[in-house]
Amino acid sequence: MLYLAQQTSDLSAVLNNYNNNIMDELRELLQDNLNNEFISAVLSNPRYKDGTMKVKVRPLIQKGKLVFQLEEFRNNQAFHKNVDSCEAWGLMMQYMENMRQLQMETVSSVYTVLVSKKGKVTIKRKMQKATGKTVDRSHNRKKKYVLEEGVPVPFLQDLGVMTAEGKIVNSRFDKFRQINRFLEFIEDILPELARERELTILDFGCGKSYLTFAMYYYLHELKHYNIKIIGLDLKKDVIQHCNELSRKYEYEKLTFLEGNIADYTGVEQVDMVVTLHACDTATDYALAKAVGWGAKVILSVPCCQHELNGQISNNVLEPLFKYGLIKERMAALVTDALRAQYLEREGYDAQILEFIDMEHTPKNILIRAVKKDKKGENEEAIRKCEEFLHVSPILGQLLERKGEQ
Repeated sequence: MLYLAQQTSDLSAVLNNYNNNIMDELRELLQDNLNNEFISAVLSNPRYKDGTMKVKVRPLIQKGKLVFQLEEFRNNQAFHKNVDSCEAWGLMMQYMENMRQLQMETVSSVYTVLVSKKGKVTIKRKMQKATGKTVDRSHNRKKKYVLEEGVPVPFLQDLGVMTAEGKIVNSRFDKFRQINRFLEFIEDILPELARERELTILDFGCGKSYLTFAMYYYLHELKHYNIKIIGLDLKKDVIQHCNELSRKYEYEKLTFLEGNIADYTGVEQVDMVVTLHACDTATDYALAKAVGWGAKVILSVPCCQHELNGQISNNVLEPLFKYGLIKERMAALVTDALRAQYLEREGYDAQILEFIDMEHTPKNILIRAVKKDKKGENEEAIRKCEEFLHVSPILGQLLERKGEQ
């Protein structure tokens, strides 16, 4: 037994020494590359989801000196800090204690750093294919969108967002930003989508379908996924117009149907469910459908949540609820928070994110959920919240009925 303990201790020491050497190698890598040839870095995939979710690093020239801007994404907000190279690599090493991935690009190389669940660190280097790569260090450089300005996109032209030359129509720039913001959310979940088979995506309450067309264009035309997208809405004329556009662009696997979310039974398996501004409890029926299908990804932007406004009550909070506007907004926030909690209970990793800036609309929350292997353990917490606020949301009822079947 003593011999086995000694062997285990020796092995542990060897592994610790190995990882220490790798971390020293990572430190040297950052020290050697945070210079004039540094282009960018992204630290992502955190071990713990309650802190910093992502860090982006880029070089800047500030008062004639090279500095590095660290953009930290935490609690659905972005925090910026401009520091010199020494502080930059030190902060990046601290962030890497919680991150599983670092992607760094320099003029000559691309580096990928991966950290396994057991803490093993792998560093890979690939030489840049293109030569003559330059670094943009301007402080207010032009934002790079998923759909680029100046590149004509047919559906954006027909929807009045872009001119024939690819210029964004000034009065429609907010819509252009919204479309790109939505595609960024999809870009984040691409690793969750299968490549080896056809994917089925349902868009409930698709309306004029700006985002539906954008989703098809991005996934099928740009990323070359084998997808089938079905848009569903109650407005017959809108559905007819969208189908005409789909045929015009020869989007063979993008179809639009007239119908109600709650009654739709046209498919048996769904990989991703999108629901954008489906009114009131229509969002809940869409989420329940998504869970029933076992959809891998759910993207939901709720709208006009009235249900809990008529239920919510609490003696302690009554002085706050007497103000109608405050009660309405609190009820809406509680609705979306509980929706995310129900999804967590059903085995999803759920996030509540800001869709577009508050200055454009107060209805700017997006619920993004990715299905994981195990069920959540928040049943008791949900029950206590419901009892405290005297609410019984329809989504909770729908999911409970599903469990009884």
